[in-house]
Amino acid sequence: MSNDNVITIVGNLTADPELRYTQNGLPVANLTIVQSDRVLDRQTNEWKDGEPTFLRASVWREFAEHVAGSLTKGQRVIATGKLKQQNYKNREGNDRTGYELEIHEIGASLKFGTTTFTKAAKSDQAQSAAPAAAPVAQAAPVSQPVAQAAPAAPAAPAPQPVGVSAGQALSDDAF
Repeated sequence: MSNDNVITIVGNLTADPELRYTQNGLPVANLTIVQSDRVLDRQTNEWKDGEPTFLRASVWREFAEHVAGSLTKGQRVIATGKLKQQNYKNREGNDRTGYELEIHEIGASLKFGTTTFTKAAKSDQAQSAAPAAAPVAQAAPVSQPVAQAAPAAPAAPAPQPVGVSAGQALSDDAF
């Protein structure tokens, strides 16, 4: 991966990722991330949303299936990838330019919530090409620091995901 046109965006998904398959059976997930700064309106002294920036994005292959099965509308994400320009003509024949992020990495932001991660099982092709590996460790919940004044709660055993599919690999109850 070259560093040309690589950007990072933090924002919210405008819809669930849309998973499709090419004619050759290659999975691709399309999504849109909206980023909007909070600005202080000095006349009312209230915080308001600034102008939103919408960025279309795509992710390919097994990664696309992971994204489509893990992320949902409204979820805050951090995505990095290569910015690509697409030139086209609209219905009236006018030249137009659009931009799309080809995602290299994406994940849920932990700024406003917690999540758990479950490593996906290797695909059949990867298993036959790779030597036998040690068993995958179970996911552990991510927790927020406890306030100093809060009384200590008894430790509960960490939930162990059983039969978790790629569609259940990442959850975020904060949204």
